[in-house]
Amino acid sequence: MASISSLNQIPCKTLQITSQYSKPTSKISTFPITSTNFPSISVKEFTNPKPKFTAQAKNYDKDDEWGPEVEQIKPSGGGVAVAEEEPPKEPSEIELLKKQLVDSFYGTNRGLSASSETRAEIVELITKLESMNPTPAPTEALPLLNGKWILAYTSFSGLFPLLSRGTLPLVHVEEISQTIDSGTFAVQNCVVFAGPLATTSITTNAKFEVKSPKRVQIKFDEGIIRTPQLTDSIELPENVEFLGQKIDLSPFKGLINSVQDTASSVAKSISSQPPIKFPISNSNAQSWLLTTYLDDELRISRGDGGSVFVLIKDGSPLLKP
Repeated sequence: MASISSLNQIPCKTLQITSQYSKPTSKISTFPITSTNFPSISVKEFTNPKPKFTAQAKNYDKDDEWGPEVEQIKPSGGGVAVAEEEPPKEPSEIELLKKQLVDSFYGTNRGLSASSETRAEIVELITKLESMNPTPAPTEALPLLNGKWILAYTSFSGLFPLLSRGTLPLVHVEEISQTIDSGTFAVQNCVVFAGPLATTSITTNAKFEVKSPKRVQIKFDEGIIRTPQLTDSIELPENVEFLGQKIDLSPFKGLINSVQDTASSVAKSISSQPPIKFPISNSNAQSWLLTTYLDDELRISRGDGGSVFVLIKDGSPLLKP
């Protein structure tokens, strides 16, 4: 057996671990290897290994052998992240004007019973909105015209002359609307009447033709009177004003209650009848309409007689009191 002193005479190679960014920091002396101990590996092969690997360290301080530390983000406020709420958006000048205009309609019965002072205020607000019209060419933005529009105000005093004179005290106008379909260039005007016994409606169908960026020509085709829909529950007011005098209706309530069941059964048979249609061929069959203000919820139009119409899109918050 070779002595320990003889093993020390075998030359050995010193290995170095280097970094691209640092100088050699340590040396490792290889253990003396003899052919007796490792017959399959030569000393030359061990002292000149192939391939040569070089360890590289990137993007960290050369004095830090473990690399950069991961910065930990600690939530503030006791570990709870709170999103800051945005302050409420201030309404624009147009939105404020629209709100003022709709508020001025209160108690005017769509303008039929508006005082001269209220009418002057409404005209002033309408003029301001028209000067700020976001749709200067309404007929070029037909999709905005689509849908059902509820009449909120008009200066056309002859719209319902019978009702304005009080000749039908138990009947009131429940809704006046205009439905536009720009795809077929169709217009439908509808007036819904309601009374203590039934509700009905009168509808006119028309076609419109674009004449300018703001003006359309309307030609009415026919009118339709819907079959009255009898109410299942008949309610009468305590009194009604007729020709300037109040009439007490309480004596009639007993009579109404006695025919309640009969009215309910008749309602089904009458409601199943078809509506009455009639042609419109007189001088009032045509008119034009000028749209002076239009957005997605409010429309202001002027008729050929100088009348003004303010309509609100069905479903708009402006319709809520």
